Amino acid sequence: MSTDPTSLHRPDMLRRRLLMGMAAAPLLGIAPRAAFAQAPATAAVNTTGLAVTDTEVTVGILHSVTGTMAISETGSVQAEKLAIDQINAMGGVLGRKIKFIQEDGASDWPTFAEKAKKLLVNDKCASVFGCWTSASRKAVLPVFEQYNGMLYYPTFYEGLEQSKNVIYTGQEATQQIIAGLDWVQKTKGAKTFYLLGSDYIWPRTSNKIARKHIENHLQGCKVVGEEYFPLGHTQFNSVINKIKLVKPDVIYAIIVGGSNVAFYKQLKAAGIDLSKQTLLTISVTEDEIDGIGGENIAGAYACMKYFQSLQNANNKAFVAAFKKMWGEKTVIGDVTQAAYLGPWLWKYTVEKAGSFDIDKVAAASPGVEFKEAPEGYVKIHPNHHLWSKTRVGLAKLDGQFEVIYETADLVEPDPFPNGYQ
Repeated sequence: MSTDPTSLHRPDMLRRRLLMGMAAAPLLGIAPRAAFAQAPATAAVNTTGLAVTDTEVTVGILHSVTGTMAISETGSVQAEKLAIDQINAMGGVLGRKIKFIQEDGASDWPTFAEKAKKLLVNDKCASVFGCWTSASRKAVLPVFEQYNGMLYYPTFYEGLEQSKNVIYTGQEATQQIIAGLDWVQKTKGAKTFYLLGSDYIWPRTSNKIARKHIENHLQGCKVVGEEYFPLGHTQFNSVINKIKLVKPDVIYAIIVGGSNVAFYKQLKAAGIDLSKQTLLTISVTEDEIDGIGGENIAGAYACMKYFQSLQNANNKAFVAAFKKMWGEKTVIGDVTQAAYLGPWLWKYTVEKAGSFDIDKVAAASPGVEFKEAPEGYVKIHPNHHLWSKTRVGLAKLDGQFEVIYETADLVEPDPFPNGYQ
């Protein structure tokens, strides 16, 4: 399942591969919270043999930079490196600079598990920032629990999971899937839905939740089609023809990675006008549109917690720093921003705990907040997910989203909603 549809990428996608080796840029946009005191003794802050010295602490970065998921995960790597660079410019964590070891999951779930074990057992990383798909997270979860590591996972996902060893910095189903369906039914008067997804745990479980919500909670609504495709799949004409025949009120699309490039291009080529046919996605961010092309997806809606176009001081500083480090043409999507949160939340949690020890970090996590988050503000819930807002964006020709809806308040995470398991 590591097909690499690079033939479908626009030429500027090659830039993403080259960016991985770029040197870090100076700190921008994050103000220090407090002056750093003298670094505490290593013996006092590292009692379990992690890779912590008097001057450095080692963490891991584990994402796909090759294979079909590279189009989505490259931005996460960039965001994590930016956060680490900024934190180091402020003095590091407990007076220690962050050193990272990067591994490539290569869009292959057994490889993710193998690399996770290396980072924890061989490299003794104090934390790991990584994964994108739920399949990769499920593959590494037993490794993190067995070897007592700490994973900061950035992707919106299906929920139905909670672990002492994971901080989930993306949204779960009640914050994205259910909220998005409520919005499209209310604003568009939608009654019929056609569910599409890539063929692995996240799209299937997400659509299971979506179907239950549509059929049991949205009055008079029904699912009129549901289909799945292998990762890296590029031939969507058959299902597009079915959609044209059924004429659903909403195409609900959970296709991931490089397959999105083919899907949206073929959708447009088949004459489906997204300014007239409502399409709601929970898997396409600005990162994917960089490969899809804005002209092929303009008019679609996405339900996320973050869009690059958000107008707040935190986000403006973040976007400026990101582009300074990675180039003016780079774009920033929801998962990229959630990945950026990981190193910062880990830093503040370690400082709250006064230790790098995993058990102490896990215990100190609830209540940790990041006031400078680009999305506005986040706080870790006792269930290790984040309080966050739900937003809906309208895809535009320039590859950005116009934010047309957001919740007034932060939405409390509920990874185990009653009636959806």
